[in-house]
Amino acid sequence: MTATAGGCGVPAGPPARQTARMATELEITATVELCRADGRLDPAAVGWTRRPLHRTGLRGWGRSKRWEYWAVMTPRHVIALTVADLDYAAQHQVWVLDRATSGDVDTVAVVPLGRGVQLPASLGDGPAVARARGLDIRIEDVAGGTRLRARTPRVEVDVVAASPEGHESLGVVVPWSDRRFQYTVKDVARPASGSLTVDGVRHTLPDGASWAVLDHGRGRWPYRMRWNWGAGSGVVDGHVVGVQVGGAWTDGTGSTENALLVDGRLHKNSDDLVWEYDRTDWLAPWHVHDADRARVDLTFTPFHERAARTDLLIVAGETHQCFGTWSGAMTDDAGRRIRVDGVEGWAEEAHNRW
Repeated sequence: MTATAGGCGVPAGPPARQTARMATELEITATVELCRADGRLDPAAVGWTRRPLHRTGLRGWGRSKRWEYWAVMTPRHVIALTVADLDYAAQHQVWVLDRATSGDVDTVAVVPLGRGVQLPASLGDGPAVARARGLDIRIEDVAGGTRLRARTPRVEVDVVAASPEGHESLGVVVPWSDRRFQYTVKDVARPASGSLTVDGVRHTLPDGASWAVLDHGRGRWPYRMRWNWGAGSGVVDGHVVGVQVGGAWTDGTGSTENALLVDGRLHKNSDDLVWEYDRTDWLAPWHVHDADRARVDLTFTPFHERAARTDLLIVAGETHQCFGTWSGAMTDDAGRRIRVDGVEGWAEEAHNRW
């Protein structure tokens, strides 16, 4: 999730480095409940999927987090929409970056106790809606994809993220304990079409060069957490390629959120990855790889940093999300090295107290 975040005191210092480990993960192929009747994690839900199969109705209140985050990258703009219910407050955002000028338009709404937010219990069960002063977001499934609409005083978004026949997405359950767990769907390389209007100027998204990515989350979190997330989408050597990598928050759980997408087919990676980057220079290249660089060996070169901080006493966080270009390679299920050179997306570090 990359809604506005802040104040966790990330120290300046040497480049960040996390260790790597190989995990063994279960592929789930049938519908499963995330929680048991008492609200605790169902052990049968721990694993990963190629399409959403988890039923994620969370029971009770407290420590529960629910969100939909969509980001769309075009050759000219980056668009990010967030609808989030963090129990203590709903937190919504419409953010647009003009890549040509590096100027952005940022509209954030924080609503106590989640008033005015609608989120489906499980992915695909209905629309996600946020209504707050100065901001209106609606995300809903339509024929052939997902329609993303948003309106603020300066911005209007009407985009369809297509879901081509056979397109797969990564679903993962991360278990910290039977009381603290997260279900995430990371859906990369969704072809995007539609329009963006900023200050009355309408921009049509270029076909074949505009990509949408979903981060869907449902779970119960520890109070303090740090994560890394990287995603990318594009065409390499005539193939649609999606990059999905994560770290820190999954380390030691036996689950990872790492995968390569090639022409809609998901290739799961179960390494805890090494993330190397410089917290004193966020625009320096990032390096993400497994322990011996045999299956994942990526470099991310940023062109823009988006730093966000919030401090609402109980809820606080800090996010450094860098947008740029991926290069290097990941291996597919057959062990073939697939180049990802030129795929555009982002890499981030986030700290949250929530």
